[in-house]
Amino acid sequence: MTTDATSGVDWQGWQASWDRQQEWYLPDREERFRVMLDMVEAFAGPAPRVLDLACGTGTISARLLERLPKATAVGVDRDPALLAIARGTFAGDSRVEFRSADLNDPEWTAALPAGPFDAILTATALHWMRAAELRVLYGQLAGLVREGGVFLNADHMPEEGTPRIDAAVEAHAEAQRERKKAEGQLDWGGWWRELSRDPGLREVAEERFRLFGNPAEVTHDHNSEEFPSARWHADTLCQGGFGEARTVWASPSDAMVLAVR
Repeated sequence: MTTDATSGVDWQGWQASWDRQQEWYLPDREERFRVMLDMVEAFAGPAPRVLDLACGTGTISARLLERLPKATAVGVDRDPALLAIARGTFAGDSRVEFRSADLNDPEWTAALPAGPFDAILTATALHWMRAAELRVLYGQLAGLVREGGVFLNADHMPEEGTPRIDAAVEAHAEAQRERKKAEGQLDWGGWWRELSRDPGLREVAEERFRLFGNPAEVTHDHNSEEFPSARWHADTLCQGGFGEARTVWASPSDAMVLAVR
């Protein structure tokens, strides 16, 4: 993870900046990754073949390879700017490759190398999909995992029927975020604003903005209306072809569901 002498982009610096921006929203982010990799190791051993779904900058792949050096990973995402950072970061590492694909495209799996995978992992990435779209995706994922393999999704999965608890949790989290922002922490829009100022990334940032809009200028960059519960995710995964599914980690606002093929 070094600076690219050709483009002048500090890939390691952007990875660290991405982590700080994400941790502004998710202070327990590393804990969910630890549990996620515990489950991968439990089901697939020390050398799993992993699909890093909606991989962004390759955050999960980085932690996977640090913990399990014999693992291999395929990262897939549609965001050209985040994929550029992922590819720059892992340039020369034969254990990981990145593919561009739109998960809403029914044929997105054609972008992948031949399967199956031991594990499919995703975190804080599928919340922009509607419930009907997720149902279709979950059915596709069941066909990509080997028998006995796993899928793990960590995301915002609120419980149903607890409005007072939800309100208190959100108010507390918002107060923490505002304190950190006052200390200079970049939020989502601010991070993208900084990225677009990097000469080596300006072109892919503009491409990203044409696809999804500029997060520094729009209020919502993804779906903010449908957040199914962890129970819904588990039930839908089983309906889609997985054999078992349940929550294996939870915070006051988020959860991680594991499904076994």
